Amino acid sequence: MTDRYAVIGNPIAHSKSPEIHAAFARQTGQDMRYERILGPLDGFAAAVDAFRAAGGKGLNVTLPFKVEAFAYAGERTARAEAAGAVNTLKFDGDRVLGDNTDGAGLVRDLEVNLGVALEGRRVLLLGAGGAAQGVVLPLLLHGVRQLAIANRTASKAVAVADRFAVHGPVRGCGFDALSGQQFDVVINATSASIAGDTPPLPAGIYAAGATAYDMMYGREATPFMRQARERGAKRVSDGLGMLVEQAAESFLLWRGVRPDTATVLRTLRQAA
Repeated sequence: MTDRYAVIGNPIAHSKSPEIHAAFARQTGQDMRYERILGPLDGFAAAVDAFRAAGGKGLNVTLPFKVEAFAYAGERTARAEAAGAVNTLKFDGDRVLGDNTDGAGLVRDLEVNLGVALEGRRVLLLGAGGAAQGVVLPLLLHGVRQLAIANRTASKAVAVADRFAVHGPVRGCGFDALSGQQFDVVINATSASIAGDTPPLPAGIYAAGATAYDMMYGREATPFMRQARERGAKRVSDGLGMLVEQAAESFLLWRGVRPDTATVLRTLRQAA
């Protein structure tokens, strides 16, 4: 019997996850199908219950349901607990396991696909919401020299940094506190690109040879990426690679095999 998986979110029509997982399934010979579910904003748990009742084996979870998915999961991995959010659910009878593969996806895209070594680097993470919180621990575990978390509301960034301080050199601040500082890697985890806006970064933020990375992705460069180029970032990237890599982590959790991501990412880039 063909196993069912899906991605749930609102909105969801734009999601590339079905194409990604279909490619993974073909590559690894897995008998599965993967679809999109438009989750009701006030009915996430009911939608997941219905999918499980129909035989669903697992879900990817995207905005705005990652915190609700955290609460829904009866068990959670250590990285999901650290993130306070879940983007992957695995169903095994009555057991519901929640995981967060975002941080692993980001780190692998940076280090493997883009060749950006994180060890010893000064990293700036923009935003303090769920997207940012999901990647803090993996960044610290990869040996960054310092991790600054900047947010419009400085107290939120400070609170996130305080949660993770035991794991490495991390601090939180407002955007205005970044003046006079430089970073080797700047990661945009805000929703500014969706609104066609950019975070209010001071001039001179990019060190020589710096990389600017936007978790958002699209057919064209995001406003953050364009601004980064103008301000001297040597390399800029969107988050398509992160999407593919976090999907591979989910696939591994569900199917026990890790697909080759390079060919899938290359195909998506060519189709964009």
